[in-house]
Amino acid sequence: MTYDNTLKYLVEQYPQDFIRYLLASEVTDIQILKIELNQEPIRADSVTFLQTANQILHLEFQTLPTSTPPLPLRMLDYWVRLYRQYNCDIEQVVIFLKPTTSQAAFINQFTTRNTTHRYRVIRIWEQDPQPLLVSPGLLPLAILARTDSPQNLLQQVAVQVSMIEEAATKQTISVCSQLLAGLVFEPELIHQFLRKENMRESAIYQEILQEGLQEGREQGIQEGIEQGRQSQLRLVIGLLTRRLGSINSQLQSRLQELSLAQLEDLGEVLLDFATKADLINWLNTIES
Repeated sequence: MTYDNTLKYLVEQYPQDFIRYLLASEVTDIQILKIELNQEPIRADSVTFLQTANQILHLEFQTLPTSTPPLPLRMLDYWVRLYRQYNCDIEQVVIFLKPTTSQAAFINQFTTRNTTHRYRVIRIWEQDPQPLLVSPGLLPLAILARTDSPQNLLQQVAVQVSMIEEAATKQTISVCSQLLAGLVFEPELIHQFLRKENMRESAIYQEILQEGLQEGREQGIQEGIEQGRQSQLRLVIGLLTRRLGSINSQLQSRLQELSLAQLEDLGEVLLDFATKADLINWLNTIES
């Protein structure tokens, strides 16, 4: 979570650096879009609107290759929601941060019987560090790039950070670099090259920490809602079974798609059902 929030912060503060690196485009008229998308809320890592190009750059940062739901399905879900909301070209990029041989880090599409959706995948440990070393917002990522000598690369990043003239920017990039360096280096080595900041007094560290805590709270709320929905689903299926007899798998699948509010509504009306046809008619009404 800390690594994700560090990179989200960098994209929001230095969007032009990321656009230049990922899209090879020089733009100034950009807009940071909200990352909570419509329907039942899901949160993207970074969504940037390039106004002149009428294009969205959507980034997802992954420390681990596995996720629930699987990353390809998540990327399709993000794309559909973004396209529905903004109706423009969307460039999606997944950036894997930590070296892995997992096949999940090499998948760049979601495929099912009727649908194929593709996105870009960058395994940062395979990337040339030089393009990352020229922009302040990308320096922390450069630490994770391809190299035969990780320690020398860390030193190069430290030199570039030391050359940043504006004090607040230098502190911000230094803190972010130290946080991301924690993926591959021990703290003692990091502090040999990057000046040890008082992390807990750093504004950027506190901002990243607070965002992580907020996301944790929101995740807890969502998990609580989902637990409540599952409990209501079990209750509704139990009542329907007593009322109408065995509920087949097709109907159970349709019930599984209902929101908590819809399940609560169903719980109030199901005693009026005389046959399974009544249940099917009710489902057809809310799905239409």
